[in-house]
Amino acid sequence: MTKKIYGGFRAAFNGLRETIIFEKSFRTMLVIGALVVVAMLYFPMSRLERVVLLLVTFSVLILELINSTVERIMNVVTKEQNDKVRIIKDLMAAIVLLASFGSAIVGVIIFLPYILELLK
Repeated sequence: MTKKIYGGFRAAFNGLRETIIFEKSFRTMLVIGALVVVAMLYFPMSRLERVVLLLVTFSVLILELINSTVERIMNVVTKEQNDKVRIIKDLMAAIVLLASFGSAIVGVIIFLPYILELLK
Protein backbone atom coordinates (compact mmCIF):
# COMPACT_ATOMS: atom_id res chain seq x y z
CA MET A 1 0.00 0.00 0.00
CA THR A 2 2.78 2.45 0.92
CA LYS A 3 4.57 1.71 -2.37
CA LYS A 4 1.40 2.55 -4.31
CA ILE A 5 0.99 5.84 -2.47
CA TYR A 6 4.66 6.69 -2.96
CA GLY A 7 4.40 5.78 -6.66
CA GLY A 8 1.33 7.97 -7.05
CA PHE A 9 3.03 10.96 -5.47
CA ARG A 10 6.14 10.34 -7.55
CA ALA A 11 4.09 10.30 -10.76
CA ALA A 12 2.26 13.48 -9.72
CA PHE A 13 5.51 15.32 -8.99
CA ASN A 14 6.99 14.09 -12.28
CA GLY A 15 3.95 15.52 -14.07
CA LEU A 16 4.28 18.80 -12.23
CA ARG A 17 7.98 18.99 -13.10
CA GLU A 18 7.17 18.23 -16.76
CA THR A 19 4.59 21.01 -16.76
CA ILE A 20 6.92 23.56 -15.17
CA ILE A 21 9.72 22.72 -17.60
CA PHE A 22 7.74 22.64 -20.86
CA GLU A 23 4.64 24.81 -20.36
CA LYS A 24 5.46 28.54 -20.48
CA SER A 25 1.90 29.61 -19.66
CA PHE A 26 1.91 27.47 -16.53
CA ARG A 27 5.24 28.95 -15.43
CA THR A 28 3.87 32.46 -15.94
CA MET A 29 0.78 31.67 -13.87
CA LEU A 30 2.94 30.02 -11.22
CA VAL A 31 5.01 33.22 -10.89
CA ILE A 32 1.82 35.30 -10.62
CA GLY A 33 0.52 32.87 -8.01
CA ALA A 34 3.76 33.21 -6.03
CA LEU A 35 3.41 37.01 -6.13
CA VAL A 36 -0.14 36.67 -4.80
CA VAL A 37 1.15 34.52 -1.92
CA VAL A 38 3.87 37.07 -1.13
CA ALA A 39 1.28 39.87 -1.12
CA MET A 40 -0.97 37.75 1.11
CA LEU A 41 1.87 37.46 3.61
CA TYR A 42 2.64 41.18 3.42
CA PHE A 43 -0.85 42.59 3.90
CA PRO A 44 -2.80 41.99 7.13
CA MET A 45 -5.64 40.03 5.53
CA SER A 46 -8.42 38.04 7.08
CA ARG A 47 -8.33 34.26 6.93
CA LEU A 48 -11.29 34.30 4.54
CA GLU A 49 -9.51 36.65 2.14
CA ARG A 50 -6.45 34.39 2.16
CA VAL A 51 -8.55 31.30 1.51
CA VAL A 52 -10.39 32.96 -1.38
CA LEU A 53 -7.12 34.10 -2.96
CA LEU A 54 -5.60 30.63 -2.63
CA LEU A 55 -8.73 29.04 -4.13
CA VAL A 56 -8.79 31.26 -7.19
CA THR A 57 -5.01 31.00 -7.66
CA PHE A 58 -5.00 27.21 -7.48
CA SER A 59 -8.10 27.07 -9.70
CA VAL A 60 -6.28 28.90 -12.48
CA LEU A 61 -3.21 26.69 -12.10
CA ILE A 62 -5.32 23.52 -12.16
CA LEU A 63 -7.27 24.66 -15.21
CA GLU A 64 -4.03 25.54 -17.01
CA LEU A 65 -2.70 22.08 -16.21
CA ILE A 66 -5.89 20.52 -17.60
CA ASN A 67 -5.58 22.75 -20.68
CA SER A 68 -2.00 21.60 -21.25
CA THR A 69 -3.04 17.97 -20.83
CA VAL A 70 -5.87 18.26 -23.35
CA GLU A 71 -3.56 20.00 -25.83
CA ARG A 72 -1.04 17.17 -25.53
CA ILE A 73 -3.74 14.55 -25.96
CA MET A 74 -5.01 16.32 -29.07
CA ASN A 75 -1.46 16.43 -30.45
CA VAL A 76 -1.20 12.65 -29.99
CA VAL A 77 -4.61 12.03 -31.57
CA THR A 78 -3.73 13.90 -34.76
CA LYS A 79 -0.56 15.49 -36.08
CA GLU A 80 -2.25 17.29 -38.98
CA GLN A 81 -4.15 20.57 -38.92
CA ASN A 82 -7.73 19.89 -37.94
CA ASP A 83 -10.48 22.44 -37.27
CA LYS A 84 -12.12 20.25 -34.64
CA VAL A 85 -8.86 19.94 -32.72
CA ARG A 86 -8.25 23.69 -33.03
CA ILE A 87 -11.73 24.41 -31.65
CA ILE A 88 -11.15 22.08 -28.68
CA LYS A 89 -7.84 23.78 -27.94
CA ASP A 90 -9.45 27.22 -28.27
CA LEU A 91 -12.26 26.22 -25.90
CA MET A 92 -9.75 25.02 -23.33
CA ALA A 93 -7.81 28.27 -23.64
CA ALA A 94 -11.07 30.20 -23.17
CA ILE A 95 -11.74 28.32 -19.93
CA VAL A 96 -8.36 29.34 -18.56
CA LEU A 97 -8.84 32.91 -19.77
CA LEU A 98 -12.20 33.24 -17.98
CA ALA A 99 -10.77 31.76 -14.79
CA SER A 100 -7.83 34.17 -15.03
CA PHE A 101 -10.14 37.15 -15.50
CA GLY A 102 -12.27 36.04 -12.57
CA SER A 103 -9.20 35.57 -10.39
CA ALA A 104 -7.87 38.98 -11.36
CA ILE A 105 -11.20 40.59 -10.42
CA VAL A 106 -11.19 38.80 -7.06
CA GLY A 107 -7.58 39.92 -6.55
CA VAL A 108 -8.42 43.55 -7.26
CA ILE A 109 -11.43 43.45 -4.93
CA ILE A 110 -9.34 42.00 -2.11
CA PHE A 111 -6.01 43.77 -2.63
CA LEU A 112 -7.17 47.25 -3.68
CA PRO A 113 -8.18 48.49 -0.20
CA TYR A 114 -4.82 47.34 1.22
CA ILE A 115 -2.88 48.97 -1.61
CA LEU A 116 -4.83 52.23 -1.28
CA GLU A 117 -4.18 52.26 2.47
CA LEU A 118 -0.48 51.69 1.82
CA LEU A 119 -0.37 54.66 -0.59
CA LYS A 120 -1.90 57.09 1.90
